Amino acid sequence: MMILWFLLAGTFAGVCAGLFGVGGGMIIVPALVWMFTAYGYSPDIIAHLAVGTSLATIMVTSISSLTAHHKRGGVRWEVWKNMAIGLVVGSLLGAAVADQMNGLMLQALIGVAALLVAFKMLFLSNKENLGRPLPSAPVQIGAGSGIGMASAIFGIGGGSLTVPFLTWAGLPMRQAVGTSAACGLPIALAGAAGFAWFGQDVIGLPSGAIGFVHVTGFICISIASFITAKLGAKWAHQLPAATLKKGFGALLVIAGSQLLWSGLKGMGVI
Repeated sequence: MMILWFLLAGTFAGVCAGLFGVGGGMIIVPALVWMFTAYGYSPDIIAHLAVGTSLATIMVTSISSLTAHHKRGGVRWEVWKNMAIGLVVGSLLGAAVADQMNGLMLQALIGVAALLVAFKMLFLSNKENLGRPLPSAPVQIGAGSGIGMASAIFGIGGGSLTVPFLTWAGLPMRQAVGTSAACGLPIALAGAAGFAWFGQDVIGLPSGAIGFVHVTGFICISIASFITAKLGAKWAHQLPAATLKKGFGALLVIAGSQLLWSGLKGMGVI
């Protein structure tokens, strides 16, 4: 039965990724938190297991996405090479930081992150700074470190952070989106490896898990999201962009509020 839920979560995440042009992490993490809670997993590992598994699935979706953008000349590889250094270091550091967090606190933080992304999608837009000289390599590496750390903690591909930075840095929106898609790969690789490593000695993990990565969940979600992302992308060209953006923002408000509420309630804060 859990396999069916994994497939449904992957299907929904894939459609949303294709529809709204974002990675599925902000969908997959809340879905896994709810699933693991329903199956009685320990609150101490639920959020960590959801984040680690989400990062593992992003490895697959990011390869598909960056390949498509590369074919259209949408990836600035010279920028990616600098940022990738910071992204790997930041993602490993983020996994280490998350490992030290209380599970319910991590869950509440993920809820806050979802609400912030929702606010951005509903009320803010990325402004292009065409003609602006690119920031220096150390600045790009530093930005990558911060983005990688936050993305690993929240289990996302980092697009909601990378695209604003790249448009600020002077890249056209098309190249910012394409380069951001490529940046999801080092985040996912390093982040998933970190969660697998730091979770290897944790008590109470389900059978078949590698650290904080649920292998069955990773396989099922990856397959389903990879297939259905194409369907979402097709629908994206048939529906108004503004409506899609507001719809995803509203979805994140619901998911983020629930995660924040349940995390704070579990800790006895409310």
